[in-house]
Amino acid sequence: MAGGFWHRLDQTARNLLPFGSIVVAMLLAIVPLPLPGYSVVTPPLVLICLFYWVIHRPDLLRPLVVFALGVLHDLISGSPLGVTSLYLILTYWLLITQRRFFLGRSFGMLWLGFALVAFGASAVQWLVFALMSAHLLDARPVLVHAALGVAIFPLPTYLLQRLHRAYLS
Repeated sequence: MAGGFWHRLDQTARNLLPFGSIVVAMLLAIVPLPLPGYSVVTPPLVLICLFYWVIHRPDLLRPLVVFALGVLHDLISGSPLGVTSLYLILTYWLLITQRRFFLGRSFGMLWLGFALVAFGASAVQWLVFALMSAHLLDARPVLVHAALGVAIFPLPTYLLQRLHRAYLS
């Protein structure tokens, strides 16, 4: 009986790894660093984690969870409620529909795919904020945000891959 309980607890903790890694990425992205302009162009760590987990283990990351993560991000970052959820759900839908394409591809192809997703998600975010403010906003911060995500993509992906192999394989 006790072995069954501990096994189920262990399996539940392993199944929460994608959710937990996205929450950790969210908290890392929100932590203020003493760099000029960093708060405007923080790396899209949440998007990188979402990209990785939807491609490799979509069974552990359902749309309702992705929506809840977006709401949580908006609540703790002070963003308008629903903005993050919108672009995360759109990204989730896009990746689920294209998952077969990405499976088994080279890392370079995944990186290119992430670049398209990052710039697309940033464009959606920019568009929503422009519509909310009723005027065109400067696009440079969103472009830098996406470019920074593309530039650092290999490091978080490597760490997520190590976690995936260690705990979910």
